[in-house]
Amino acid sequence: MTLSLRWLTNQLAVSPQIQPEEVQEAATAGFRSIVCNRPDMEEGPGQPSQDAIMKAAEAAGVCFAYHPVTPSGQTPEQAQKMGELINALPKPILAYCRSGNRCVSLISFAAQLGHRIPE
Repeated sequence: MTLSLRWLTNQLAVSPQIQPEEVQEAATAGFRSIVCNRPDMEEGPGQPSQDAIMKAAEAAGVCFAYHPVTPSGQTPEQAQKMGELINALPKPILAYCRSGNRCVSLISFAAQLGHRIPE
């Protein structure tokens, strides 16, 4: 397994859906926090649950935040919450969703709302 990362800054990366067994790989790569932007069961029972990823994160000593956002669009409130998370969580941060694009949109929207994006 190899994480498919897209680095936005030195402290912030996004990826497609991760598997529980990839969380340790993320921790080994130096990530201190993981944010899940994908609702559970978005693609059915084959998708790992946020709970499974959270348990793997706890076991690896990585902070975990669940901030589910549907792919159909993001609200200002959701972008506000994402901005708060990326400013509060230990860095570097890995955010994931189905493809990574939803995370990029949320982070961009958060920046437009005035949140500082870690460099």
